[in-house]
Amino acid sequence: MNESYLLELIPKGSHELIKPLISEDRLYIKVVNIRRTKHGDFRKLKNGFNQITLNHIDNKYRFLITLIHELAHFKVYKNIKHKVNPHGFEWKNAYKMMILPFLNNQIFPDEILSILAAHIKNPSASTDSDVNLVVALKKYDSFNDNKIFLNDLSKDCLFEYGNDKVFLKQRKLRKRYICKELLSGKEYMFSPVARIKPIEK
Repeated sequence: MNESYLLELIPKGSHELIKPLISEDRLYIKVVNIRRTKHGDFRKLKNGFNQITLNHIDNKYRFLITLIHELAHFKVYKNIKHKVNPHGFEWKNAYKMMILPFLNNQIFPDEILSILAAHIKNPSASTDSDVNLVVALKKYDSFNDNKIFLNDLSKDCLFEYGNDKVFLKQRKLRKRYICKELLSGKEYMFSPVARIKPIEK
């Protein structure tokens, strides 16, 4: 990955901090088209190199957070030879230490900064599980897909999700919503920050 291209995808204030982290020996960073199931991943290649793969997105703040998330996986792999929980104590500690220098308002807007600071006290496997962080980051997306968060849709309303499947929003169970697919009658659990297209009655 060309370093100058990668730097275009993150906030300018983060460039000097990120450069030594992405210049590690035997590390290749690849940017690909958006994948629905993940924002990024890390893996060891058969040739002995290590690869971080990231979705190409226009939201520089989300991209930077994902990049640091995956760099923390690389650091754990490099420093700890035995197998550990992918998002266990070792990764949480590496991620916290790595992202702390970036937590300033020269890099992140105050709105994201305060939520991100709270998030890293006990970071989760995916930023998507932190509803407040997802909502704050969404405001800085550069495109409008005419979708809303499921959390903002009223109960008993219809919406489209995925391959134009139609669902009925039902009740909330703990942190997720139970929604029924109209065609099959099956019920599914949805994140409150799932991006859905409302259907007018």
